[in-house]
Amino acid sequence: MRGSEAPPPGLTRGAGVEGGARLWLQSLLHDHAYFRIFWHNWAEIVPGRLYRSNHPTPGRLERAARKYGLRTVINLRGEKPCGSTELSEAAARRLGLAHVFLPFESRGAPQRERVLRFHELYRSMRTPALLHCKSGADRAGLAAGLALLLEGAPTALAIHQLSLRHLHIRQSSTGILDAFFLRYAAEAEGKKPFLDWVRDDYDEDDLRVRFHASGIARFVNDRLLARE
Repeated sequence: MRGSEAPPPGLTRGAGVEGGARLWLQSLLHDHAYFRIFWHNWAEIVPGRLYRSNHPTPGRLERAARKYGLRTVINLRGEKPCGSTELSEAAARRLGLAHVFLPFESRGAPQRERVLRFHELYRSMRTPALLHCKSGADRAGLAAGLALLLEGAPTALAIHQLSLRHLHIRQSSTGILDAFFLRYAAEAEGKKPFLDWVRDDYDEDDLRVRFHASGIARFVNDRLLARE
C-alpha cells in the first residue's frame, strides 16, 4: 500500500506540457478513459462516508472532492505504470487528498491478506473517501461489499454491490467475487463475525478450485468488453 509521494515506475511528474499530453494520450487511448469522461459509474456506499466509481479523470475528481468533501482516494487497480493513475495521483496531491493503493483482483479469489489490509485502511482512513478501479464494476464492487460488512450490514446487501447496474457480470470469471460473499453467508453468517471467518476459516484456494464461470459470459466480459 503506497501513498502519493512517488510516481509509478517509468512515469515522472512535473514533465511539463509535453509530459502531460503524453499522459493524457496514454490514459485516453490505452486505458480507455474516453469512456469515463461521460460515464462515471458513481454510487454512494455509506452515506457521507464512502463512495465508489470508475477511474476518475482529474477534473471529475476535483468536482467530486468539492461536492462530497472527499479526503481520501483508494485506487484498487494497483501501481502498474498508467497515465490515468499518474494524472489522478497528481490531482489528488493538488487537492490535498490522501491517495492510497490497495489492489484487488477482479477474476481471482479475494486474498485473505488484502481483505485484512482493507479493514485496516477502512478503520484508519480520512473520510469521506472514494474507492475506484478501472470500470467501477468488479473490484469496486468487492471493496464496497467489504465496507458494508465492516459496517455490520448483512451479506445480502454486500453482494448487491456486485450487480449488473454497475456492469458486473456474475456469470463470468468475475463471479468469483460473488462466490466469496456467498461462501461467507453459507458457512458463517450469523455464527461468526466476518473478519474472524476470513482469518480462521476462509480457504481461497478451495474457492478458486470450485468456482466455474460460464464460457459465454467469460468471452463477453474478457474479450468483447476487454475488461481489466
